[in-house]
Amino acid sequence: MAVKGAAAGAGVLLVTANVGSLFDDPENLQKNWLREFYQVVHAHKPHFMALHCQEFGGKNYEASMSHVDKFVKELLSSDAMKDYNRARVYLDENYKSQEHFTALGSFYFLHESLKNIYQFDFKAKKYKKVTGKEIYSDTLESTPMLEKEKFPQDYFPECKWSRKGFIRTRWCITDCAFDLVNIHLFHDASNLIAWETSPSVYSGIRHKALGYVLDRIIDQRFEKVSYFVFGDFNFRLDAKAVVETLCAKATMQTIRAADTNEVVKLIFRESDNDRKVMLQLEKKLFDYFNQDVFRDNNGTALLEFDRELSVFKDRLYELDISFPPSYPYSEDSSQGKQYMNTRCPAWCDRILMSHSAKELILKSENDEKIVIYDHIGPNVCMGDHKPVFLSFRIAAGAGKPIANVHKCCVVQ
Repeated sequence: MAVKGAAAGAGVLLVTANVGSLFDDPENLQKNWLREFYQVVHAHKPHFMALHCQEFGGKNYEASMSHVDKFVKELLSSDAMKDYNRARVYLDENYKSQEHFTALGSFYFLHESLKNIYQFDFKAKKYKKVTGKEIYSDTLESTPMLEKEKFPQDYFPECKWSRKGFIRTRWCITDCAFDLVNIHLFHDASNLIAWETSPSVYSGIRHKALGYVLDRIIDQRFEKVSYFVFGDFNFRLDAKAVVETLCAKATMQTIRAADTNEVVKLIFRESDNDRKVMLQLEKKLFDYFNQDVFRDNNGTALLEFDRELSVFKDRLYELDISFPPSYPYSEDSSQGKQYMNTRCPAWCDRILMSHSAKELILKSENDEKIVIYDHIGPNVCMGDHKPVFLSFRIAAGAGKPIANVHKCCVVQ
């Protein structure tokens, strides 16, 4: 597979994918998923590729071990990836440890034409040349080539065993150093609770966790470099504002549990038109009568309710979103575009970057679109999340001012 010359700027492909569904139904979903993934690799022909997976192994990691091994082996040995002669795989397989397990998996592939690439050793505090293919799993805490943390239990106390956390690696390509952070933030446990306030209580929990990660990766222990943070942020639309907009002319019926008087369901009906039901809302039900509103024009009319990133605008940058909400898609392998009616569709899966990282990206030349931010498998069932990718080229010489500082070109 030919790639564009590194002299024009090294091609980079960043992909984030919550792959939990693939291990719950591997026979039907994995083949489609891999085919769509390989098509994106072939289309963009990157020199350096990073795949950040969340919920790796699915809901029951122990039962999925054989499927995990098969998936990793396929990625490393497939014909589609044969020109990537160096790879690093970091799998958190320590599922018996409630204190540490994150179910994150980070894959990094290096094209044979890419000559000078180094990875940072956080323990030795120096860069090391990357050679060969290596897989690290089980207890990643002892691996010096990454930093891994699971968020403290008190961040999300109602979830007895959350698997949310992050893995950080640092790389140097063509004199340019940057961190890549695989992240999984907390979900909305209840649609009813999310609807109560604007912003929701869950948004506040994610805000706290993301702030913790950003503080961690720019603290004083290591030299500061540009960073890309990509994963399942679980960002949701502002539920209260969305419901008020979608059901502006509706009347609301509240249904309570007979024994506790707790609200268990909200039904929004049109004021006229035979009082047609527009929306039913329960803890894990978001059943809106017209899903087209989430798909038309890629759902961009709803982007105004995507507000969770706004509090980080001074620290994080994102390219314009032009793809539909990435979650929650039907897990029926025959359904590629259908959303499940469990949650309000939202852009959970994102690729964000520091403002300095934005400057590394080579801008368009001759009207050629060389920076692409999109989703994978628009018409194919990829599980409940559609993977999201960012394809770009690192501007030649972008890292030159910091090359001496980071000694990227010195083989350690």
